[in-house]
Parts: sequence; structure tokens; C-alpha cells
Amino acid sequence: MKIDTSILSNGIRIIHQQVESPAAHFGIILNTGSRDEAIGEQGIAHFIEHVIFKGTKKRKAYHILSRIEDVGGEINAYTTKEETAVYATFLNEYYSRSMELISDIIRNSTFPAREIEREKEVIIEEINSYKDSPSELIFDDFDELLFDGHPIARNILGTPELVKSFKREDILRFIQNNYHTSEMVLSSVGNIPFEKFRNLAERYFGEVPAAPRQHQRQLFENYVPGFKQVKMDTYQSHCVIGNIAYNAQDEKRMGMVLLNSILGGQSMNSRLNLTLRERNGMAYNVESNYTAFSDTGQFNVYFGTDRENLEKAIRLVKKEFKLIKEKRLGQLQLAKAKKQLIGQIAISSENRDDLMLTLGKSLLLYNKVDDLPAIYRKIDEITDIQLLEIANEVLEESALSTLIYE
Repeated sequence: MKIDTSILSNGIRIIHQQVESPAAHFGIILNTGSRDEAIGEQGIAHFIEHVIFKGTKKRKAYHILSRIEDVGGEINAYTTKEETAVYATFLNEYYSRSMELISDIIRNSTFPAREIEREKEVIIEEINSYKDSPSELIFDDFDELLFDGHPIARNILGTPELVKSFKREDILRFIQNNYHTSEMVLSSVGNIPFEKFRNLAERYFGEVPAAPRQHQRQLFENYVPGFKQVKMDTYQSHCVIGNIAYNAQDEKRMGMVLLNSILGGQSMNSRLNLTLRERNGMAYNVESNYTAFSDTGQFNVYFGTDRENLEKAIRLVKKEFKLIKEKRLGQLQLAKAKKQLIGQIAISSENRDDLMLTLGKSLLLYNKVDDLPAIYRKIDEITDIQLLEIANEVLEESALSTLIYE
């Protein structure tokens, strides 16, 4: 289906795909996240994601939630290392209502002192809950090992001590320094014409003062592989093995996506799942992940296993790394891997909430959006030689970092 884009007079980019569905999806995506925090601000990007819902110049917290939920919709938000998003799902007839609400939240939040103090406790409980889940906590600790000393290394939630210290003026300063119209995208998937969406976007977001980004992110460089073991009071041992990988602009990015899918992606027939779980019964959870940032990236493999199986499981993972580095995929293997990845992308595009966010992020990062056939062509063009080259760069054993909870 056709994808339309435009730019508002203040520099905010907009993107819309018209689909025949009673439900619509709209969100604002900002190119700012935890890596944009200054020293002493760790966790504030995520904190703002919480407190923007706590009151505006014309609405209290209850009225913000009720505005969408009273008509059967949902509103949500998230923060990553490089993004912040506020988005909603609603019936098509409530486009204006939903876009006005999100505009009000982004532009007019008042950050009442009482609500700030109350939300600190909520986030501290979130941090403590996270610490009780080693299979999640280990990824944050692995970031600290991999990106040692760099802003990307910091976890998104922050620390209880810093969260307790945040004041209203800290929130306003971070917004002033990081919420730039040149780094905002309004994304929409729903059954209205593009011109109507554009008019609504101009009405509710066109008066946001133009503010291009002034500062540059600190680039990540000088990676040093690390190894760390941490004693944990858990039944299982947990392990992450990985390396830095290609950034979001790198021409090898799509090949890395395919390699990740082959090794330990979503499918039960991934190599690592077959090796660790199906053939050896060593892990219930095993996965690989590839994340591309604006200037770097990360590939990692995670698994949890009984302590007595830890060393053998690590050897099996590295054996799979060695195999994919040394042996080119046959034509049938490569064709099957491509079909599997294409199928996963096609199916995920049917989730229109995710599609709306994907379209917005693509415009934010690349200032363009490839349609599905173009993405499929890029996957089909990947060769066995390219995969071999990528595997040897990213899975080079001397470059791997390892974190173990035992």
C-alpha cells in the first residue's frame, strides 16, 4: 500500500499509510533516549516518559488516560537508548481526539511536584523488579561491559539515587536540550486520506516552535573485548556472549539481520536453539539479538542453563560460531533462510501498531521508507560470501565479550 510523507513548516516529518481497518494507530517518535543524558541525568529520559502523563495545562492525569480509554483505545509510551515514543491505538473516528491528546502531552505537560514524587517510587519499584530478573538484568550489565564508559552503556531506568534526585527543572532542561522538531516524526496507519492526516498534524503540531538539533552525540569508538563473571543467588547460570556490530547506516546491516535470524532469531529451527535446546536439552531460553544504533551496533547470544552445563553450552555456542564462519551456506540453505526472514517480516507488518512505529523509525533514521518488496529484494541480494564475511567480522573469537551470572 502507498506510503505518504511530508514535512511540517517547523521541520517535523510526518508519514502515513492508509489501510482499510476500523482501528488506527498514531504516534510521535523522537530521536532522543538514554544515551543523550548528561552525567547525573541517567534515567531521566525514561522518567519523563512516565511523568508526561501526569497532567497538562488543561488535563489532570485521570483525564489524560480517560480521553482515549473512554472510547476503547489505548495510549502508551517507551524509551530506548536512542528513541522516545508516545503512541495510541483507537477507532478511526477518533483521529482528531487522539492526535490532540498526544500533542497536549508533548507540548503542555506541567510535571506537578506531587506527581513527580509519587512516580519516583513507581520507577524505583520498576528498577528493583528488574534486579529480581537476572535474564533481563544481564543485558544491561552486558551493555556496560561492551560499551564501557560510553553513554550507551548506561541502563535506561537509571539508579534509585538519581531518580530520587530529579526535579521539575531537570525535566524541563532535558526536554529543552533534546526534544527537537528536526528529530521528531509523526507516524500514522489508519483509514483516513493523507491530506486529512496532514491537516490534523499541522493543526496540533504545526505551532511547535522550530528547534533543530544543536549538539552531536558522543561517538562510540575504541572497543575493548571484556570478560566478567558475577556471583548470583540463582538456580541457573546465565550467559551473554557478543561483540559490537554494524550501525544503522551500514550496508552490511541487512546481512547481519539475516545472520542473526539463522543463528538464534525468532524461529525454533535456529541453529543455536537446535544445538542447545533440541539436541542437548541444555537451555529453555536461548536467543541471539542484533541492535543497530546510529553510530555502532551490538550482536549478542543469551542462554540460561544449569551450572554444570555452563562450560559445555559455551563451547557449543562457539562451535556454531566457528561453523558459520568457516562453511558457506549452500544454495538451498541460503534460500530457506531468506524465505524464513521474509516471511517473518511480512507477518510482523500485519501488526499495524508495530508497522506504525517501524514506519516512523525508518523515516527518523533514514529519511525514507522502503516498501516490503524493496526490503525483500535487499534480502534476496545477500550472498553466501557476504554472510561469511559478516560472520568472520562479528564472530571473531578474540573480539567477543562474555558476561556470566553464576
